[in-house]
Amino acid sequence: MLCNSFKRFFILQFTFVLFVLQLHAQTNVGIKNYEPSVYAGIEVGSKGVKLSIIEMGKNATSNGSFKSVKDTSINSDFISFTPASFTATVDGLTALYNMAVNTYNIPTNKIYTVVSSGVKGQAAKENNLAAITKLSDSFRAKINEPNRVVDVIDIKDEAILSHIGIVPESRRYSTFLIDIGSGNTKGGYFRNGNTNEMKLFTLNWGTKTVANATEKRLEDDKSIPNYKKQLMRVLAGEPNNEIIYAVNESDAYNMNDYFAFSGGIAWSVATLMYPELIDNSVVPVTYNDLVKFNETLSTNFNSLSAENLLKNTPTKNLMRIAEVERVHKVFDQKSLMAGAALLQNIIRQFEGTMEKKQFFLVKNGQVGWISAYVNKSVHP
Repeated sequence: MLCNSFKRFFILQFTFVLFVLQLHAQTNVGIKNYEPSVYAGIEVGSKGVKLSIIEMGKNATSNGSFKSVKDTSINSDFISFTPASFTATVDGLTALYNMAVNTYNIPTNKIYTVVSSGVKGQAAKENNLAAITKLSDSFRAKINEPNRVVDVIDIKDEAILSHIGIVPESRRYSTFLIDIGSGNTKGGYFRNGNTNEMKLFTLNWGTKTVANATEKRLEDDKSIPNYKKQLMRVLAGEPNNEIIYAVNESDAYNMNDYFAFSGGIAWSVATLMYPELIDNSVVPVTYNDLVKFNETLSTNFNSLSAENLLKNTPTKNLMRIAEVERVHKVFDQKSLMAGAALLQNIIRQFEGTMEKKQFFLVKNGQVGWISAYVNKSVHP
């Protein structure tokens, strides 16, 4: 519906087929087959708490291969830093930890707990880093593990881990990866064939921070038309200045052929734009596609329901319905508008370069950096 040229789509898909084929598998597999090398990573992010249970492959030390056993999250809006969101985050963190231990029988020494760079950045911006310390201490007390390590990841480490965890080795030095999180956006590319030398791309804006800034401008008019108007005003201000600076400073358009976007908003946009491609880990996208999609978000949101998206699909199945419905459970209309508009604005800056670039949405990137973190911890 949103892509007018299927011919163009399949040409783009073919040019990136190796990326797709080599991207780490994200199939839901039975845990009994992989128990000896199953690990859990629990991340406190800006939006909430996320659990990723992964089975590290035999070649994990060389290429980071993994299989996803379980991926679930609890929305708690930690970065609002209210007493209610703090309690919800502690409870969510504890519940997911207990799920890993009791439901999936993962030993506690194979469970890694981390706080994302987006949370760290927002806490620093609000001079409230003490909230992270309090959260960690409260969590340790609830699970009765006073010595448990709760790492706080900085933005550079998270960007490096995301790239290693998401981009296949064969495309590692030609791909610019940008992860749009809830609290910030981070990414970059490796220079000179060296994974220790990353050209960093960072924005102090993510899906949740853009949405929060927009909400503050609504006042008494909570309507979608007013939300869209205020969203455009927010993005035209500080985020736009940061995007222009980050794109120009990165010099990425001279060094990279492929631009891959990961994060929750990339998964949701890819799922709603191409529900028929549920089995594809990576889908191509153009700037014009995103413009049309964003217009649909604000003017005809009902058309993006599972029922309407799939009613004309000949091979409609329960898996596609479930995935579209999962998007709508994770993101409401306004948060989708905020994240997709941020994604569009970033691509617009790269689209303006003289050399034509190819853009891709990575749907299974949600376990990318955490899998690389676990892999690095297991195989230092």
